[in-house]
Amino acid sequence: MLAFDYGERYTGIAVGDTAVRVAHPLATVDARASKARLAAIAEFVATWRPAHFVVGRPVSVEGEPHDLTHRTERFARGLQGRFGVPVTLIDERFSSAEAEERLRAIGRGGRKHKQFAHPVAAQVMLQDYFDRHAAP
Repeated sequence: MLAFDYGERYTGIAVGDTAVRVAHPLATVDARASKARLAAIAEFVATWRPAHFVVGRPVSVEGEPHDLTHRTERFARGLQGRFGVPVTLIDERFSSAEAEERLRAIGRGGRKHKQFAHPVAAQVMLQDYFDRHAAP
């Protein structure tokens, strides 16, 4: 499985195996344009050949959708359409905060290591997916 922490510029990617059910941070795609983002993601799809995607769906603290929610949903539809891989949207509230906390705990916090937060946030979401859903 591949998981995505979608952002307007940076999209974090994590990978996980459904057999062992452990997620790992993989990479950050730096692209503002949808075509460039999907082209970069295509390389990860070709390498990892995932059977499923997980995409973090951003909402407010109260659970209400906002502008980025709609763009993320469009991104998820684009992934499914381009790669023919099923997509599950999951609540990503607090995943970025948890990612930053994990990075600080290993001495990689702050602005200097900000680029690591995106794939770690994707890892947090994918691990949450594994922990909440029964094994296939």
